[in-house]
Amino acid sequence: MTLTEVQDEIIHEFEQFTDWMDKYDYIIDISKDLEPIDVKHKVPENVIQGCQSRVWLVSEVSNGKIVFTADSDSTITKGIIALLIRVLSGRNPDEIMNADLYFIDKIGLRQNLSPTRSNGLLSMVKQMKMYGLAYHTKLSQK
Repeated sequence: MTLTEVQDEIIHEFEQFTDWMDKYDYIIDISKDLEPIDVKHKVPENVIQGCQSRVWLVSEVSNGKIVFTADSDSTITKGIIALLIRVLSGRNPDEIMNADLYFIDKIGLRQNLSPTRSNGLLSMVKQMKMYGLAYHTKLSQK
């Protein structure tokens, strides 16, 4: 699926809920689908700075695509990173760097998070895009 198709699918899923408490419950459900990362990756170098909760983000390149894995000590935060992984993982570095993550505003996520969680969301997006930039630079030097 393309970036647009995945984001539109997420928007459609969230349109089924009219109440934000139901949307939070759905985000918590999504968190349960995110495979936990190996404990060896739960190191300070993999913690996303700027998040209220601890979020560990790990990336690797496979066939020119960046694959993300993550975990968090908060279920809502874990659900949020799971949504971002669903959209960005398995993409090439340029797609990640240039991604317009419009689904965040379309589902009302940014507007319905506390200021600290909203900052955390921005930090997650920034870190994933930084991985895209780093891998883009690395791959273009080969």
